[in-house]
Amino acid sequence: MSAAAMLLILSCASLSPSGVGRIKRYVVESERLPAVFDGYTFAFVSDIHYPSLFTRSRLGRLVRKLREEKPSMLLLGGDYVTDDSYINELFDSLSTVQPADGIFAVLGNHEKRNFEKISASMSKFGIKLLRNGTVPIVEDGSAIALFGVEDSFVYDTLAARRANTLSDSVYTILLCHTPDYAERTSSTADLVLSGHTHGGQVTLFGIYTPVKNSIYGSRFLRGLNYTSLGTTVITANGVGTSRKKVRFCVPSEVVIVTLRKLNE
Repeated sequence: MSAAAMLLILSCASLSPSGVGRIKRYVVESERLPAVFDGYTFAFVSDIHYPSLFTRSRLGRLVRKLREEKPSMLLLGGDYVTDDSYINELFDSLSTVQPADGIFAVLGNHEKRNFEKISASMSKFGIKLLRNGTVPIVEDGSAIALFGVEDSFVYDTLAARRANTLSDSVYTILLCHTPDYAERTSSTADLVLSGHTHGGQVTLFGIYTPVKNSIYGSRFLRGLNYTSLGTTVITANGVGTSRKKVRFCVPSEVVIVTLRKLNE
């Protein structure tokens, strides 16, 4: 193998002391954000598929890194384990992050088979599962809303309508497993956090991605994008792997979001 080829492969590899390929940081600005939340920072982790390629040692390093980051809250975006015997180990570890405002989670498509075990374990370790419900995040008398979708592959529902009307009165973060949900429901949330696509998991140097797991192709495949209504959608590459234990040119990632008050 040539030196150039080896350098290209290394540039696509997941090499990080955090246990994931990278920590991806975003700053999201809004005029609607209450001033007290200016600078509010939280973490988003999705598609762990523990253990897959995300081994026990990587989980330990990730938890230590999250504790160092000191996010105000930790959000979990679904698809948690590849084997039910790892459920308690995973949520026990994540619970030690102990963010000030708590840990909140939604279900992914893989939780259709083990919902009761996942739900019981989250409850045991103090993780709040959002099932088409809202949690207010309160700071010094002001609040933003966190809405979690139970099944983001179902669109014409009361939950979807509730999620859309929330943002009429308060800055709203919508947590849903697939980014397609925001576009298909015409969500008016201020910020949507999703996973599911794995960023494609494998791409040929960003030029061609064989598997996208979205009806919109590459539109919401990874990173920060916008719906037709202008809603901000952040799609995480995820942490683990599904089907094949391989990533290529799509690093695993944890998302760190900082909210900023945009002056009117």
